[in-house]
Amino acid sequence: MGAGQLGRMLAQKASEWDLDIAFLDKAKDFPAGKVNPNLDIGDFKSYEDVLAFGRTKDIISIEIENVNTDALLVLEKEGKKVIPSAEIIATIKDKGLQKQYYKSHKLPSSEFQLFADKKSIIESLDKAEIQLPFIQKSREAGYDGKGVQLVKDRSDIGKIMDSPSVIEKMVDIHKEVALIVARNEKSQIQHFDPVEMVFDPEANLLDYLLCPADIDDSVKKQMEEIADKLVSSWNFTGLLAIEFFIDKNSRVLINEVAPRTHNSGHHSIDCCESSQFEMQLRTLLNLDLVSGKIIYKYCGIVNLVGEADSGVGPVNYEGLESILKLDGVYPHIYGKQTVKPFRKMGHVTVAANTKDELQQKIQTIKKSIRVISW
Repeated sequence: MGAGQLGRMLAQKASEWDLDIAFLDKAKDFPAGKVNPNLDIGDFKSYEDVLAFGRTKDIISIEIENVNTDALLVLEKEGKKVIPSAEIIATIKDKGLQKQYYKSHKLPSSEFQLFADKKSIIESLDKAEIQLPFIQKSREAGYDGKGVQLVKDRSDIGKIMDSPSVIEKMVDIHKEVALIVARNEKSQIQHFDPVEMVFDPEANLLDYLLCPADIDDSVKKQMEEIADKLVSSWNFTGLLAIEFFIDKNSRVLINEVAPRTHNSGHHSIDCCESSQFEMQLRTLLNLDLVSGKIIYKYCGIVNLVGEADSGVGPVNYEGLESILKLDGVYPHIYGKQTVKPFRKMGHVTVAANTKDELQQKIQTIKKSIRVISW
């Protein structure tokens, strides 16, 4: 369910194995529909549309968690295989339920409180029950920097969103890292190498990433142990992307998770022994899981997003030809027809022999390409 760029890249991998894969989304010209003709028009938030779509399929999965989980629960009761399970998707798509799960299972995460609306947040702030600064996250429907608000001081009170929210205590962050873990129905587990994420401070979404992350082996071990404990406690089947904070004391904390392929794993298409999309297919089909280790010394990606000053209109990838002259650089354009500020439009994978070479290529790409409207 979902025919965006994640669906597109899954379809591209599925075509190599000649798998019969179909998508549910609102328009045929969405990214996955441009590479796979089997796209049913409908709304994955609609109970009726999800039920009708799922009843004609053998295995149902997602590229976005904001789907109708009530319909998925019915499909499971009817004997359909839903991966990940409807219950897990329902927990993850609500950031409040996510945080409560970590707390109840003694999984490390930042301190938090739950609030119903803006009024209750301000009242709690006035009573000193929460302190500035804090992070507000909308419990549902947040993605790509949306639904997240940093409230630094009293001048930011007007920015508080009026929605059911998680309020998180600020973490003294040293690095933001991510790890993707796969688990099949045989309980086999595979990890991809941790990646280091650098975020755009204005858009609050991933700007570029570096792999392998520059972390101690002890930190990597903590991440893998947390990932294993999480997927095992859930009896999780599928692919789980886990974003972590590493604080100044080298503590590893879960920030949030996504039960699907993820922006932090796109380098795997060109730079790993298997990609996150192949691994997703293996979990769906309950095949043995293979290694996702990187095949270059260093690799990364640069996200291609609409410029802050771009208008809304037909997309122009200004400067794309200049990076096609570079070795070890692999552009992936998602096929979205309309650009707007900070919309994800593609990414560029980068492979290198040294850290310096990787950083130089990343900065060259960032300076060379502008994604704007015509």
